[in-house]
Amino acid sequence: MSMGRVLYSLLLYVATPLLLLRLLWRAHRQRGYLRHLPERFGFYRMVRGPRPLIWVHAVSVGETRAAESLIRALQARYPRHGLLLTHMTPTGRDTGIALFGNDVARCYLPYDYPGAVARFLDHFRPAAGLMIETEIWPHLVHAGVVRGIPLYLVNARLSERSLRGYRRIGALARDAVQGFSAIAAQTDADAARLRLLGATRVSVTGNLKFDLELPAAQLAQGEAWRQSIGDRAVLLAASTRDGEETLLLDAVQRADLHGALLIIVPRHPQRFDDVAALIAARGLRLQRRSAGGPVVPGTAVLLGDSMGEMFVYYAACDVVLMGGSFLAYGAHSLIEPCALGKPVIIGPSTYNFAEATDAAVAAGAALRAADMAQAMMLALQLAADPVRRQHMEASGLLFTAAHRGATARVLELIRPQG
Repeated sequence: MSMGRVLYSLLLYVATPLLLLRLLWRAHRQRGYLRHLPERFGFYRMVRGPRPLIWVHAVSVGETRAAESLIRALQARYPRHGLLLTHMTPTGRDTGIALFGNDVARCYLPYDYPGAVARFLDHFRPAAGLMIETEIWPHLVHAGVVRGIPLYLVNARLSERSLRGYRRIGALARDAVQGFSAIAAQTDADAARLRLLGATRVSVTGNLKFDLELPAAQLAQGEAWRQSIGDRAVLLAASTRDGEETLLLDAVQRADLHGALLIIVPRHPQRFDDVAALIAARGLRLQRRSAGGPVVPGTAVLLGDSMGEMFVYYAACDVVLMGGSFLAYGAHSLIEPCALGKPVIIGPSTYNFAEATDAAVAAGAALRAADMAQAMMLALQLAADPVRRQHMEASGLLFTAAHRGATARVLELIRPQG
């Protein structure tokens, strides 16, 4: 074992108590973190079937949805292989269940301890492993290389911030990225940063999220819900992060909503109750999606505290304010609402999706706002301007259609064993 990996291992073991405390803290708000706990350390009760497995790792919800088209394409191309889907969060695991049911096996990927990742790979013996987005784990990649398992970094993105972080660990990061059989980068900029990190087998294949399969049942449900709301404009604050709801509610109280309904969908379910308390403290009439029932005419804010319904919310709204972009979180993907033709307003922090954001704005599918106050002003202007919304709808549909095809390009790189 190299000195770099020795030191990395020591840090992991020293940090184990903190890791367990973090799990307990997260479990206090989301009990799912305590389920399947042995899997996080490489111990599995599930029995591996007789078919060779293709393993896909998708950390949480966004990565799991991004992987949907690729997983279905892998199932079609390799019918003799089973699919194993791994996650790190309960919400990611729940999303995998909702999307694929029993068509794929699933478990948690263990933390990057040498013994844990060795047990994982020896238990499942995958014919290939596909890591979605920015998943560069030194011990896991090394263990795959030692066992001759082809590993791929797929839909890879690497921001300038992440590049600086990985470069601090120097040879450890370089060895990890060089251990992948191939890397499929989202953009030229991502590919360039990965090469600066030391990667050698990098192709630009585009973003898998453009190949998303729109869920017809959710869209129909959202459209029916929108009709039941009536003539009110519907503004959706999608995937908001801690601190952004306060900015949003400040903007709401400074603006005249002209009867518009504001839907807030926090990114993380453990924050639902906190956000509900924030809304109630402002004296705004609140409904919770989880309570069911129609939207009452006097409701000012609806809290989207349900799981797996993001496309319902997108289908029901007139304008989207994209969360994660109004504080320094780097934004969340605007591809999904653009694919439905929804006008998107995005804030100043977009480093996680910089190229997609730039392209959407250039195409006329999205507008930039300097802050939440300006975003609310733009949203209300769009809500009152159906002609401009129609232009942005057409632009969004053309924008997403022009960028499809990543799934097919990634598929050509994969060479599973067996």
